[in-house]
Amino acid sequence: INNTVTGVQPVSGNIPEMFSLEQNYPNPFNPVTSIKFSIPKESNVKLTVYDLLGKEVISLVNEKLSAGSFKVDLDGSELSSGTYFYKLQTGSFVETKKMTLLK
Repeated sequence: INNTVTGVQPVSGNIPEMFSLEQNYPNPFNPVTSIKFSIPKESNVKLTVYDLLGKEVISLVNEKLSAGSFKVDLDGSELSSGTYFYKLQTGSFVETKKMTLLK
């Protein structure tokens, strides 16, 4: 699957107080959505999208990032309509959210 990830973009220079994963926007989406997350300290960050069966569809981020707030854009034009889950993992934090692709 040739999904387009535009890269991890810093959103602001402020250091967040805690880890957070925001709901993607827009949701439902067709075909592009943005996912924002914040990390309060330098961490190895993994942001992954899964289908309803738990199969990994795409890895959006898998790198060490410094503290800050970030945004990743996902182009789902190669994906099927349906429900997907995205999970943010760091050394001490894991959170999963649901998103819907409507074509």
